[in-house]
Amino acid sequence: MWTRSELKARAREILNLNYWKAVLVSLIYMFLTGGGGGGGGSASAGNNSSGSGSASFGDAASSLSSGEIAGVIFAVVLMIAIFFIIFALAFAFSLFVLTPLQVGCHRFFIRCEHGNASLNDVVFAYSGCYLNVVKTMFFYSLYLTLWTLLFIIPGIIKGLEYRMIPYILAENPTISTKEAFALSKQMMDGEKWNAFVLDWSFFGWNLLSVFTCCILAIFYVAPYQNLTNAQLYAVLKNKVSGYQQQAGNPYVNNYNSNPYQQ
Repeated sequence: MWTRSELKARAREILNLNYWKAVLVSLIYMFLTGGGGGGGGSASAGNNSSGSGSASFGDAASSLSSGEIAGVIFAVVLMIAIFFIIFALAFAFSLFVLTPLQVGCHRFFIRCEHGNASLNDVVFAYSGCYLNVVKTMFFYSLYLTLWTLLFIIPGIIKGLEYRMIPYILAENPTISTKEAFALSKQMMDGEKWNAFVLDWSFFGWNLLSVFTCCILAIFYVAPYQNLTNAQLYAVLKNKVSGYQQQAGNPYVNNYNSNPYQQ
């Protein structure tokens, strides 16, 4: 059994031992995941102008020749095509370049506990396991997006169920996609609410970070939270019977003890 206070206390101990490296990797992770930002809608035009706007559009359309209309249609189609090309390039860059780095950051935070974390862990996925990591993370993102589009609440629940997949890949990069999803589901079984509450327990820290222009987040809150989440993974993987055997490959670290077991 684990508690939030135990996870956080252990994370603080690990942070003290790996402070500057943890800060640097957390900063990288923030850039990779877009660690901030939000958006809002713009106001629409008032009702009083809608009639005149419609009339003006009709007058403008009637004054165009067929050649000019064709030119406008071509310009619109070209803009849409450019948009989709840019979107496809951005998606490919995120999937094939940024996603393996995210998994590498998770590997760093896992290994911090045992004092063998290295900045090289961030790029470890660009090895023979690269394509498997990319494939599994693609399906991870795809399924999560589809569930979120269905409804917000199912998206949140599935996000919690899939939560351990990046950590599983970080430690077991050759594991199959099906096994990674199954293991994450096993780990999060009965733990979703506790993990949700754990995330919200950092709300005050994140609020303070906003007031310090993210300086507090960079130098304390982000590494603290990342290491806490890595500790959650370390605890939950021990509840899965035969985890090391299921995920068996030379990348797996065999832990001899679990400080949270009673």
